[in-house]
Amino acid sequence: MKRIAVFCGSSIGFNPVYKEAAKELGNYFANNQIGMVYGGGKVGLMGVIADEILSYKGEVIGVIPTLLEKEEVVHAGVEEMIVCKKMSERKVIMSKLIDGYITLPGGFGTLDELFEALTLNQLHIEQKPVGLLNVNGFFDAVLLQLDKMVEEGYLKQTNRNMLLVANSVDNLMQKMNNYTAPKVEAIINKVVR
Repeated sequence: MKRIAVFCGSSIGFNPVYKEAAKELGNYFANNQIGMVYGGGKVGLMGVIADEILSYKGEVIGVIPTLLEKEEVVHAGVEEMIVCKKMSERKVIMSKLIDGYITLPGGFGTLDELFEALTLNQLHIEQKPVGLLNVNGFFDAVLLQLDKMVEEGYLKQTNRNMLLVANSVDNLMQKMNNYTAPKVEAIINKVVR
């Protein structure tokens, strides 16, 4: 993979294990010549991973909406910063630049980006690997909810399996590199009564 979008928090969180995971992922990207496309911020986990990659002279591309650019969160060290009008436009731009997605801990925006990437794959608009770095069990409850959705008939197991989950960067990257998208099938389950 040449470039991967990283979704993560604009906060650092309370547990230093999340910051260490962001640094580890940034280190992996830099040492394996993988470019990162991200939200363009200098704060939180976003800033940590960008700083790590930039410290190795790796490629970092930021995509930030005008609203956030004015909030003075833009990472000044990122040479390629794409400024767009809307949050929705940001996701489209990012999608065109990357070969896959990885999500680290974060809040509403992070989950929104993760689920949009999964939905694009579910609808066969994209066929890119979507990875979840489940540091310290951060996403355990989310994963249980996805399993409940399968159990109750709201999510196909095939689509549930599209989300690649690992606790370590090396394991996640191995899964990402070996990913094969599911075959195209009916998007909507038809119920015959």
